[in-house]
Amino acid sequence: MNFLPKNLCLKYLVAIDYDIMDIPYIPKDAPYSGAQKMWLGGFLAGLHSKLAINNESVVDNKEVKQSLPIDILYGTQTGNSEEIANEAAALAQGRGFKPRVAELDSIEVDQLASMDRAIFVISTYGEGEMPDNAQLFWDAISASTAPRLETLEYGVIALGDTSYEHFCEAGKLVDTRLEQLGAKRFAPRLDCDVDYEEPSQSWLNENMPSAGSNFVSANPIPAEKTKWNKKNPYFATLSENSKLSGPKSAKEIRHIVFDFEENELSYETGDALGVFPKNSPDLVRLWLDRFNLNYDQKFAGMQSNIGDLLSLHYEISNPSNDLLFGLEPLIENESLSEALGDEDRHKLDNFLWGKDIMDLLNIRMDLEFDITQIVGWLRPLQHRAYSISSSPLAHPNQIHLTVAAVRWSYNDRKHNGVCSTYLADMVEIGEVSPVFTLPNKSFRIPKDNQAPMIMVGPGTGIAPFRAFLEERREIGATGYNWLFFGDQHRECDFIYEDEITNMTSSGLLNRIDLAFSRDQKEKQYVQHKMLDYGKDLFEQLDNGGYFYVCGDASRMAKDVDCALHQVIQKHGDMNSEKATEYVGDLKRQKRYLRDVY
Repeated sequence: MNFLPKNLCLKYLVAIDYDIMDIPYIPKDAPYSGAQKMWLGGFLAGLHSKLAINNESVVDNKEVKQSLPIDILYGTQTGNSEEIANEAAALAQGRGFKPRVAELDSIEVDQLASMDRAIFVISTYGEGEMPDNAQLFWDAISASTAPRLETLEYGVIALGDTSYEHFCEAGKLVDTRLEQLGAKRFAPRLDCDVDYEEPSQSWLNENMPSAGSNFVSANPIPAEKTKWNKKNPYFATLSENSKLSGPKSAKEIRHIVFDFEENELSYETGDALGVFPKNSPDLVRLWLDRFNLNYDQKFAGMQSNIGDLLSLHYEISNPSNDLLFGLEPLIENESLSEALGDEDRHKLDNFLWGKDIMDLLNIRMDLEFDITQIVGWLRPLQHRAYSISSSPLAHPNQIHLTVAAVRWSYNDRKHNGVCSTYLADMVEIGEVSPVFTLPNKSFRIPKDNQAPMIMVGPGTGIAPFRAFLEERREIGATGYNWLFFGDQHRECDFIYEDEITNMTSSGLLNRIDLAFSRDQKEKQYVQHKMLDYGKDLFEQLDNGGYFYVCGDASRMAKDVDCALHQVIQKHGDMNSEKATEYVGDLKRQKRYLRDVY
């Protein structure tokens, strides 16, 4: 066999971080033959095992036997699956395993084929799609060339939201495909709704295997927990609420600032803030009037009065599936019945467009509904997550948000977005609101301060990029910064214009390309600007640039992704297959990152 040239071997080995919790792998762009990759793969696996053994602790002054490995693999868009994966690792360690935690996209199929036991934690993104850091993994295992996995025992925790048609679809797909490839479940799949914490913890406690008495159980390292979280939010003080959009704008974009005491909250650029809203008092009053109730009335089985429950505890705007199917036989509406009976979710979406729960109840004004029955069909009122638009280095003890207040009319009644108008209208300056930070480790500025950074963020999608630029300024990063921004009209929708102008004048923002869609006859969007300047864009990417996208997932992010492939294909002189491989490499190298919703 041909052994590796020493200089090449060293080049790629020094790039590997030998964390015993990580699985080493060979980058796809490593210039080795198939045989060389096989040799190096075996070498790395052996070195990894040796490192794991050398790092074992000594218990009661006796030699500790090597723990059995268990792989805990996660796919996440917002960090929830990673949180569960870390909790699973702590539990596994306590049961005698050596846990190895990794993102799904960091796993090659040959690594998967060598695993004996694994737990997969996978969230579903968008309309039944894989999260960004699981798509490459899914492409690999769903291919006809995927290896057999007869030796693998596995379990799946799937995260989703029952308000979406394809509930937990990503987890279901992976679970089914693993079974098709011959893997054996050690426990049935768990499908979690938005309140995933308790069900996932119970599943892990019940189903986590034990390594057996022949293996020493190390003292488990507890999963890192923040002081303030979803179950225990911090009450931050609102210190600023200003309108960013101009008077002629069709939108209402607001700059929101929360203050917090020193050392109470911590975050990094790229993170989000979870905000617990209250329901609109006007909407609560409509509910009370519709059911002929007083705010302070109590009912058997309810822990609080009906007014507080409707204000603070239940989702009274967006209908749950339970409510839709519960109401359907009561209101006897042909359109609703047809929409619920059709496999095409778009029919139901079209029927619900513009309506909230009160609109559904008012379809039959002649009916008197049982409030206890209706409440039983409601979902708990959930926090809303907003991308943080500030750097903690630039704004100590503050968190900034960029919020679009959502308002519309239907049936001559004003409707409001739950949390956006809570922030815009209901929280007064100096008042407090329950919040907690949501880490997003998959959306960070480059560690290399000299690396180019290309940011695509139209509308409120600019939020994290304002933070990124502030962070780079504060740390003295010298990398090239390029922003694509757009909205409807420059005159009234160019939010943060003064700040962006100053960043450009100072040399922090090296380039900005604007796309205001309604300022000319033919609409122009950010993806069109990418195509216009594709040569420069590809040059930055090929020079080690990082490509970021933030904003609307349903259209914008897909259009930007399509444009990115076109740019790479044209200016990289590649066919579509090679361009797709190039984009895949950007994702593996964590140089194509998205915060989309």
